[in-house]
Amino acid sequence: MARAGLDRETIIRAAARIAESEGLEKVTLASIAAELNVKTPSLYNHVEGLPGVRQGLAIFGIRQLGERLGKAAMGKAGDDAIKDVGFAYVAFVREHPALYEATMTAPDFDDPVIMQASGEVVEILLRVLAYYQLEGEEALHIVRGLRSLTHGYASLELKQGFRMELSKDESFRKLMDLFIRGLHASLTK
Repeated sequence: MARAGLDRETIIRAAARIAESEGLEKVTLASIAAELNVKTPSLYNHVEGLPGVRQGLAIFGIRQLGERLGKAAMGKAGDDAIKDVGFAYVAFVREHPALYEATMTAPDFDDPVIMQASGEVVEILLRVLAYYQLEGEEALHIVRGLRSLTHGYASLELKQGFRMELSKDESFRKLMDLFIRGLHASLTK
């Protein structure tokens, strides 16, 4: 029998708290049960073991990232929207490194819920790019480029790849400016 008040969302949120405070590797069924003050077997009524928790964390993280990007893009267009979305992506990784890592290590990327959540993030970026009248495959190539740029930068920063005494935000701003100039140059061809 399932314990009253215990559900999948509660378990995933507890796992996210553990990941954020102690690291993704510290998320275990035992640590979640301790966090929620329940016995470990109770969790199985709501999640399919640790793989189910990992999948739930990935979905939660993707949705949180999408929410952040959507807010950054809201009411903006063109170059400003791209910059704000890029900075929002990097800020999300800075603030939620374990949750972001969970988005990259889902047990099943073909899961329909993961695909839907990921698709919603792509839609946000496509709306940002609509200003440039990009459509179809061309727009998706640019979305991939923007994701590669933001993910790469944020991941390097997360792994302490930038150790010089130099403003990381200024470096990222220059990188975004280069991307935008390249985008404009590709549109005039």
